[in-house]
Amino acid sequence: MRDWGMMTRRQAAVRVGTLLLGAGVLASAAAGPATAAEKIKVAGIYTQPIQQKWDARLHQALDKAAKAGEIEYVFSEKVANTDYVRVLREYAEGGAKLIVGEAFGISREARKVADDYPKVAFLMGDPFKPHGSNFAVFDNYIHEPCYLMGMIAGSMTKSNKIGMVGGYPIGEVNRLFHAFMAGARSVNPKVEFKVNFIGSWYDPPKAKEAAFAQVEAGVDVLYAERAGVVSAAREKGISAFSNVNDMDKDENGTGVVVTSALWDMTSAINYAIAQTKAGTFKAEDYKEWTMMAKGGASLAPFYEFEDKISPDIKAKVKALQADILAGKFTVEINDNEPKSTF
Repeated sequence: MRDWGMMTRRQAAVRVGTLLLGAGVLASAAAGPATAAEKIKVAGIYTQPIQQKWDARLHQALDKAAKAGEIEYVFSEKVANTDYVRVLREYAEGGAKLIVGEAFGISREARKVADDYPKVAFLMGDPFKPHGSNFAVFDNYIHEPCYLMGMIAGSMTKSNKIGMVGGYPIGEVNRLFHAFMAGARSVNPKVEFKVNFIGSWYDPPKAKEAAFAQVEAGVDVLYAERAGVVSAAREKGISAFSNVNDMDKDENGTGVVVTSALWDMTSAINYAIAQTKAGTFKAEDYKEWTMMAKGGASLAPFYEFEDKISPDIKAKVKALQADILAGKFTVEINDNEPKSTF
């Protein structure tokens, strides 16, 4: 296991729990590639409950494919890293043609499993490179809509102070924060930031407390990377921005959340399923499938804030979004830990 020198996303997120495998994990190996109309068995393995927003994006994409009749979908949730390899092997031996999961913290071990099952396709959340012939990787690259959110936030702050509350300072969070900060500075060079990491992926009371402290320090706009911040914004009467899922709908953010940087794994999952069925699945980085050009990232509607954002800023956001989609503008990826500026 690679030593990250700090707690990784999935190591921190793991809850030691029991494995609840579906009763129908039966061997159904078929010789040769499947036809486009033929269902294949696809397994999802999650370290968190499927309601947790990161894992929820994977589950929703796979569930959508199952409901469309493309796959037979089975999954296990709340699988601790100590159980993960065993579950990978059980699904591989149980007829799964494609396994989707997360190898954060167990990259080396997961790659060994893939080597032992060369006819099974593995698509795993992982910050490292693809491996062998059948181990593809993805990560969360929604930094582009985060930049657009930052532009709006930079135009809305009156104090020129924006607060940001995240889980852990790792790449997939850092790049979102830096993009948001860059977007805000592009329209408001005077803006400053207060950055805090709460040391948890799910601790709403702690996130809320951190947000309260930031408001006391003078911030009047919040970036809610973690659950709990939107609640603080509501109590303090200020606006917030969020990411991954639409917090206007999912965390009682109506009237508080201006917009969210959304992550959608549907395009990536559909591509992996098609490649698996065709027998052409290969080890590759799915990074581009989680970005705006391929539908993996987007900016949520402004809802009740539609008329509260200046027309000039909305026009600039729309124009820059078009440039991003056309490949004319590139949002920098900066995975270094962001720091407070006041």
